[in-house]
Amino acid sequence: MKNNHVTRLSYSGAAAIVTRLSLGVLWLAGAVWLVAAHGHAASPPPPPSLSPLEQALSHITSEDEAVREAALRVVLEQGDSSAIPRLEDIRATADRPIRLAIKPVMDLLKNRAKLESPEADVRRSAATDLGMLGRPVAIPWLEQAAAKESSKWVRYTMQESAALLKLAGDDQAAKLVAVNTLGELASQNAVPALQEIVNVGTAEGASEPQQFLAKAARASIERIETWAVWSAAMETLVRGVRLSSILLIMSVGLAIIFGLMGVINMAHGELMMVGAYATFMTQEAFRAFLPATMFDYYFAVAMPMAFLVAAGCGMLLEVTVIRFLYGRPLETMLATWGISLVLMQAARVYFGDLTAVTAPAWLSGGLQVMVGVYLPNNRLFIILLSVICVLTIYSILFRSGLGLRVRAVTQNRKMSACLGIPTRKVDAYTFAFGSGLAGIAGWALTLIGNVDPGLGQNYIVDSFMVVVTGGVGKLAGTIVASLGIGGLNKLLEPSLGAVYGKVCILVLVILFLQWRPSGLFAIKGRHAES
Repeated sequence: MKNNHVTRLSYSGAAAIVTRLSLGVLWLAGAVWLVAAHGHAASPPPPPSLSPLEQALSHITSEDEAVREAALRVVLEQGDSSAIPRLEDIRATADRPIRLAIKPVMDLLKNRAKLESPEADVRRSAATDLGMLGRPVAIPWLEQAAAKESSKWVRYTMQESAALLKLAGDDQAAKLVAVNTLGELASQNAVPALQEIVNVGTAEGASEPQQFLAKAARASIERIETWAVWSAAMETLVRGVRLSSILLIMSVGLAIIFGLMGVINMAHGELMMVGAYATFMTQEAFRAFLPATMFDYYFAVAMPMAFLVAAGCGMLLEVTVIRFLYGRPLETMLATWGISLVLMQAARVYFGDLTAVTAPAWLSGGLQVMVGVYLPNNRLFIILLSVICVLTIYSILFRSGLGLRVRAVTQNRKMSACLGIPTRKVDAYTFAFGSGLAGIAGWALTLIGNVDPGLGQNYIVDSFMVVVTGGVGKLAGTIVASLGIGGLNKLLEPSLGAVYGKVCILVLVILFLQWRPSGLFAIKGRHAES
């Protein structure tokens, strides 16, 4: 019985073991099935592989200089503006040698990004900077940007910078293309590099390719220098017209005053200074009392202010001093000269020696008309202003009743008085009008320089020469004489200097007056000289 009981216990233990084994096998099979069915979704994704650019960025801080240089080259070749923030982060915590190595790479990438800017000035500036950085990697960037550039002068700069970078390379064929391109572009910036090629190619022991390249470089230099002569002449002409415009605005008022009353007003230049300081005070009032967004409007408001203030000063001068000195030209000249000294010292005491006037934003920039000739907007504005002033003065003198009375008094004062024309009032109004024109000239001068108490002294002598040479009281003569004297000033200055140039012009004016004392256009009338 005992054995049977033991046997039954053995059988039951074995059965339990088998049952457990069967359940384990079933569980394992189920787990295998689940893994087979969903294993790919349940397993974690493999780590993504780094791009060459990311690998290069991670190696920039390597202690191995060769590794760093290789990484920076990869960043330049494959990087764009998106890599700049990473470079800035790396540079913020890196050592000084690494920061110095990263800086030019960031500059290149920033300028590459600027080539896509919607603003033409930004694109042109970026192209210039890429050419100055001297990295050949920028050549394809510039060529691609130039191929789709719509602005003529931006495309010019891109082509010039790309050619300059090729010129610094070792590829002889590319250098030859660059030499010819720079000659066609008439690039002044390329002359030093081209001259270096000429020096290398003409030196003893130069190879045949170097000699051939030197010959092409010499031809390009000659082409550039020829164009430089023409562009310099055009630039001189433009500067002369700009100076002539200032002289014209100032001289017209002086011609009216001198022609009408025979008054030699030596304070006319200081009235121009008054107009300039009126412009400065208008600017300061806008800064002090109006929002910054309104600042650019100050210049438009300053023009009538300059005219009115200078005209008021002129009328006050005529009523208090000049009216009592009619017919006494020497005393009038000395009195107005003394007044000019008083005005200069008063301006120096109140404003100081130098006062800056900020040009409005709408007059910034300029116009590129040809290679080497850039016309700033302020110069163009002054030229346009002179044209408007001449047309306005012509309309007043020849198309209005006031102009008729002025011309009548100019030609014959006594007869005009007999006809009922109030000559005293005409004198006062005319003097005020001529002084206001000097104020407008001062307003315009603030665009091209600072304001100082001696501003008028720089133009008063030239203005008198314009009036005398053109013919007293003659508008056409004033226009022609201002163009001639202004152009001669800028033509003689480069070779003789400013002082000797003015002396030469003065001598020419004296010789001209010996031949024609009445000027280019003599006044017509009963008492006019024959």
